[in-house]
Amino acid sequence: MTYSLDFRRQVLKSLDEGMTFVQAAEFYNLSPTTIQNWKRRVHSKITRQTKPYKIPDDVLLNDVKEHPDDYQYERARRLNCSKTGIYHALKRLGISQKKDTGVSKSVPDKKSDLSR
Repeated sequence: MTYSLDFRRQVLKSLDEGMTFVQAAEFYNLSPTTIQNWKRRVHSKITRQTKPYKIPDDVLLNDVKEHPDDYQYERARRLNCSKTGIYHALKRLGISQKKDTGVSKSVPDKKSDLSR
């Protein structure tokens, strides 16, 4: 969780009034490195600066279309990346776990063979 913008400005204002980084860190119970980072940029980061480059979106979408029932570790092996990378890329694209309550296509449906 990030600190509020008002709190950040209050800490930086105390630095302008003559307080040192160490004094401000002790007074506000913060790290001096945190205060120095705030001095460089008061606002917190909202979006990433660069696009993800390990797993291209079009390659992952194509893989999902070709292999819809595969596990994340299988996709990771095919795309030469980690399972966590696949998880984050799928989340970024808005693709969630399949919510089908039926059986997989690879397993024959035994219920359809039974007569009522």
